[in-house]
Amino acid sequence: MILNRALILWAVALTTMMSPCASEDIVADHVANYGINLYQSYGPSGQYTHEFDGDEEFYVDLQKKQTVWTLPIFSQMRKFDPQRALQNINILRHNLDILIKCSNSSEAPNKVPDVTVFPKSPVMLGRPNTLICLVDNIFPPVINITWLSNGHLVTEGVSETSFLSKSDHSFLKIAYLTFLPSGDDVYDCQVEHWGLDKPLLKHWEPEIPTPVSELTETVVCALGLAVGLVGIIVGTIFIFQGLRSGGTPRQPESL
Repeated sequence: MILNRALILWAVALTTMMSPCASEDIVADHVANYGINLYQSYGPSGQYTHEFDGDEEFYVDLQKKQTVWTLPIFSQMRKFDPQRALQNINILRHNLDILIKCSNSSEAPNKVPDVTVFPKSPVMLGRPNTLICLVDNIFPPVINITWLSNGHLVTEGVSETSFLSKSDHSFLKIAYLTFLPSGDDVYDCQVEHWGLDKPLLKHWEPEIPTPVSELTETVVCALGLAVGLVGIIVGTIFIFQGLRSGGTPRQPESL
């Protein structure tokens, strides 16, 4: 359960390269940023992430106190001590408490999130697939995303990303559900957020074409063959009639 009040503190650092002419214009070949956002619910919580050119490199799991890399190869290229994130979080948490008092616990403006559900690959019966729930335009970054199958809560085979920052200072989050398509199951991605009056259910069910029976295929083939034979017979009759009508030579008219 999430409360209806939050204050967000988002810190971003950009690494850029100045233009050769030493002017005030800034040319950024690559942009790296780190973000720390804190929010108030029953207790202070938050997130610590690193991004490069819009892609997340890693985030720090504050409960397990470990760095979680987006791709395993990233961890082979560099290291990051999660204690640094914990220290920064503690400092900003102290500052956040001060800001809450100064703002008289003002509420953060809420946005209405956009939710889209789609499969990772074309759906085929009996073939494992992944259902994706894309939640965009999130602010504040406090949200609950759950999966339902035929109205029942699903807890196995589910995962989700951390909050991904956007240029307009809103956030993006993606939830995943691995499933085995069947003709009877229907799925819902349920989203709870302060910008919604009630939980939002985004419905999805597989659109699997009904297989054609062998009898139907035989009938269709027979009809096609019959139509083809009729066409051949009719065409032959027209050819013979044309030859008979034009077969007798005409005599030239005398002057």
